[in-house]
Amino acid sequence: MRGDGYYPRGGGGGGGQRRGNLHHSKTDGDHGNDDRDHKEKKKRDAFFDLKKYSDKRIHVKFMGGREVEGVLKGFDQLLNIVLDDAEEIIRVPEEQEGGVPAEEKRRYIGIVVLRGPSVILLSPTDGSEEIANPFVQAE
Repeated sequence: MRGDGYYPRGGGGGGGQRRGNLHHSKTDGDHGNDDRDHKEKKKRDAFFDLKKYSDKRIHVKFMGGREVEGVLKGFDQLLNIVLDDAEEIIRVPEEQEGGVPAEEKRRYIGIVVLRGPSVILLSPTDGSEEIANPFVQAE
């Protein structure tokens, strides 16, 4: 032992920490300027409200390019999503020289849980339609 209160891991508890009072309580006279205990914590509102899309068809895009469409059945604060009647949308890229347009195939999945952190886009499919790109200049 070194004699300065240091105990190496496995050598008398503490796991490499100094002995002594590491935890301060309010009874120690150290009240500081911490007003967080006195204020009510403000409840954060959800970034988006997915409740309005419940039981409606939505389109989800993921990092890596995967796309899924299905009926929203549930979600949580991490944006984990449960879809029913889900279909994976598989886009076959167009050939460079042939000029053949991209082909879209659909694969039925059924009920599925989608992991929230990998979601990059969420949009309703009911009531939406594809429009022409307003930024493309006519030749």
